[in-house]
Amino acid sequence: MASLKALKLRIASVKSTQKITKAMKMVAAAKLRRAQQAAEAGRPYASRLDQVVASLAAKQTIGPNSPRLLAGTGSEERHLLVVCTSDRGLAGGFNTNIVRAARRRAEELQATGKEVRFYLVGRKGRPPIARLYPGQIVHQYDTGDIKQVAFDDARRIAEELTVRFAAGEFDVAQLFYARFQSALVQDPVGQQIIPVQLRAANDAAAPSTEVEYEPNEEEILAELLPRNIAIQVFRALQENAASEQGSRMTAMDNATRNAGDMINRLSIEYNRSRQAAITTELVEIISGAEAL
Repeated sequence: MASLKALKLRIASVKSTQKITKAMKMVAAAKLRRAQQAAEAGRPYASRLDQVVASLAAKQTIGPNSPRLLAGTGSEERHLLVVCTSDRGLAGGFNTNIVRAARRRAEELQATGKEVRFYLVGRKGRPPIARLYPGQIVHQYDTGDIKQVAFDDARRIAEELTVRFAAGEFDVAQLFYARFQSALVQDPVGQQIIPVQLRAANDAAAPSTEVEYEPNEEEILAELLPRNIAIQVFRALQENAASEQGSRMTAMDNATRNAGDMINRLSIEYNRSRQAAITTELVEIISGAEAL
């Protein structure tokens, strides 16, 4: 059995940790509200732009003069997985779930003989991916200095991906992030961003009316395709920001509760040990008095 002094120090240590986790939970809750509002406000535009691009792309006849972001390279052998994680831990399973989704996709591709490379956004995804796929990380975009997600950050990432695609470094790029549902639920999502997918063209949510475009559909696509990549990356960063704070708030709440339970158990053990020590001292005193 631990000594009274050791138990007292342990209780003080757990109480100190509980104060930290409670403070982190409150900070995460405050940040979550802003991040959630930003993520929800950006969804309609990102979804609508994706539908417009898909609708335009579905009407095009793919040929040698088609934009490469639409036509692709003609091959699907080299895949780039863009994995967006956070730069900070203590967020429950937030980063782990995103990396697991990317790993699952990488395993599927490699099982069919495809070449897989990783483009990382954030620091927390690097250790597990570097351990499992050594030498397959082509770049890491550091987001440690970003306090609030801005479109310029997404645009820089999108421009670099576009340049790498034009240089022939990969054939298909997929974006992995966590879609925010609530503070308790964040769904890992994988989305192909290069070349554009035509799956949304027949989507029931897409407009069924005939639309005429000016100057013409080809020129509009050439303008919209790079912008759509930036918007989808921006959406991923916004969703990740909300998901990270929601996951951290939940994790810190659980940690605070667990610390409270531990404090109760240690307090009971301390009181029992103290009572036993007092009883032993009383017995010794009484025994000594009777001996006299």
